Order: sequence, then structure tokens, then C-alpha cells
Amino acid sequence: MHRYFLQISYNGKAYHGWQIQDNAISIQAVVNEKISIALQENIYVVGAGRTDTGVHAEFYMLHFDTQKEILNKAGFIDKINKLLPNDIAAYQIYSVPNDANTRFDAVSRTYEYRISLKKNPFLSDLAWYYRLDLDIKLMNQAALLLFEYEDFTSFSKTGTQVKTNLCKIYEAEWFYKEDSVLIFRIKANRFLRNMVRAITGTLIDVGRKKLAVDDFRRIIEAKNRSSAGFSVPAHGLFLTGIEYPAGLIRKNTY
Repeated sequence: MHRYFLQISYNGKAYHGWQIQDNAISIQAVVNEKISIALQENIYVVGAGRTDTGVHAEFYMLHFDTQKEILNKAGFIDKINKLLPNDIAAYQIYSVPNDANTRFDAVSRTYEYRISLKKNPFLSDLAWYYRLDLDIKLMNQAALLLFEYEDFTSFSKTGTQVKTNLCKIYEAEWFYKEDSVLIFRIKANRFLRNMVRAITGTLIDVGRKKLAVDDFRRIIEAKNRSSAGFSVPAHGLFLTGIEYPAGLIRKNTY
């Protein structure tokens, strides 16, 4: 048996998230089907984590096992891309040890939330259009508080079955990509369901001066989702990076 990591990206607009579910189309289901066709074998892929309905991924990693050794990796990527729909693309495939796991071996994940400050028909599916003025300085002051805490229950979707709500934040910053596009980038060892969208919405309330920076601290310390602000729409959220221990993934030579 051979195990491979596969790097893909996807536009999540047409999908009900990554995870396979009844009566709804998912990224995982589509990728399972196409790799199974390519290898003429029943393949089940395991992803690095869930993304919710409508969320996008510029960088996503999955793994799968196959009885076949994939020797022509460039040819495999070309074959898969011909089978995949236009909103999913494959980039690299890596041979890994049989116990390597895209989810549990990940040491960090990075998300970006993208806001279009001007109406732009070319960004309508890829950024949230928000026309009110925001105080970016205050939003970044509040974001710095995230480094002081590890329990983010206040920003977690209620009713989820996780063992812990503890996360370690490595990066959290608002910046302008260009004049009319505002981005919130956040990096952590793990994220809770809906966490990024809830943090983003609450920081926007700080930027609108509906909340003070000290209010943001109290919200974190409350450990109660009802204390936090709204969740921003899914279509502005992108998974942009996943890191693994050094040496686990080595670029294959074709």
C-alpha cells in the first residue's frame, strides 16, 4: 500500500463544505470520485480539516492510500485535473510514510478573510462587500489580544464535539492588499468551527466602534459564544496555508 499527500485548491461556492454529507455535494465526495476513476480503484481521501459551506481554499492538503505506486506524478496531476471540475485544481502529489496524516500532522493553518470596500462585480463571490468605515488601527489593537489567550470558546460554534477549545494563535493582523481590499490574516495550530468568521465579525464591531478594545478582551474571557459578535459571510474566507514538520513533505522530482 502506498500513501500520498495531494495539494489542491478549490472555490467553495458550489459546495456544502469539504466533508461528505447526505444529500449535498462536497469537495471530498468529488475528489474521491475523480481519483477513484484515475486509479481504477476505490479511493477515500482524508482532508487536513473541514471547511464550511461556501468557504474557499487556496492551499489544501489531503491524503489517500492506493495499491498502485504513482511513478509518473506529473502525469497523474494532469490526469486528475482533466477529471476535476473547473472549481477544483490539483497541484502537487507527494509520496509520504504510511502513517503520515494531513490532518493530525499539521502544525499550523492560515486563513485570510477578504473584504471588498468598494462594490466590485469581479470580487462578489470571493470577498465580502462592506461599505462602512472601519478603524483598522483599533482592529489590530484588539487582534493583538488574541496572542494572550488559548481558550476561544467565545468564537466557537455551539454544539460541536471537540475535546478542547484551546488554540495557539501565531499571527493575527489586518492589512490592505490594495486600496479597496482589506484582509484579516490569522494563523494558529488549530481552529474551532466558525472561529475565524466569528473573530472577524467581532473585530469588525471594534472597527465600527460598537465595541471597545477592552470589550474584545472581556468577550474572550467570557468563554460564551453569545458574548461575541456576528459571523461574517462564508464567501470571503480562504484557507491559504497548512504547515507540516520539516522533512515530512519533500518535493518530488518528475
